[in-house]
Amino acid sequence: MKKIFLAAIGLVFCMTVFSQRISKINLTSGGIDIVVGLDENIQVYLTKEGQISKWGFDRFIGYQENYNDYLEPYVGRIEYYTENDDAALRGKIKYIGRTLLSYYPSYEIESLRGKLKSIGSLNMDYYLAFDDKAMAGSLKNIGQQAIQWYASYENEGLRGKLKGVGPTSIVYYGAFEDKAFRGKIKSIGSNHFTYYSSAEQFSGSMKSGATIVIANAVKFYVRN
Repeated sequence: MKKIFLAAIGLVFCMTVFSQRISKINLTSGGIDIVVGLDENIQVYLTKEGQISKWGFDRFIGYQENYNDYLEPYVGRIEYYTENDDAALRGKIKYIGRTLLSYYPSYEIESLRGKLKSIGSLNMDYYLAFDDKAMAGSLKNIGQQAIQWYASYENEGLRGKLKGVGPTSIVYYGAFEDKAFRGKIKSIGSNHFTYYSSAEQFSGSMKSGATIVIANAVKFYVRN
């Protein structure tokens, strides 16, 4: 009986630890969403600076892709940091279900204060003010996944764009390419993309490649 109890405790612990993960990364012409999946089909959308842009219940998980990023209100446990907490944390969401969200407190360096520090077992790290200005303030690590951005010495159209997630590189069409697909994603890892040229019908639309690709266990949704 004791062994069964310990096994059950271990299973619950593992489910809690491994339920937080990068669910997908949305890549659009206007920016990026890094989506962290929790248990109970909860999705948390983060900006490149680690700000929570939205969160909620994704009823499409397990059935089909949520192409429109539609989320329903979560009806489970929701808690917020109170006036009794550190000034940098007050009013921020603390619990979604059984997942704790923590933030950098007011005694941290100024650029980190109030930023998201962890979602459950996933720790967040950021590029700091003394790093390259094109990536300063942006996410550097989510859990074990390193996040890279194009630096300020890169081509102007690339600066600040997502460059890599873990071992996966993201490459874009350059400034001298056809204007219809200039700046669009050219490859994600070994997945390549082509687009209709400015001289063709459907100019700028994707010609080859899949809108959803999985590279090194991370899902990318390409909507540029």
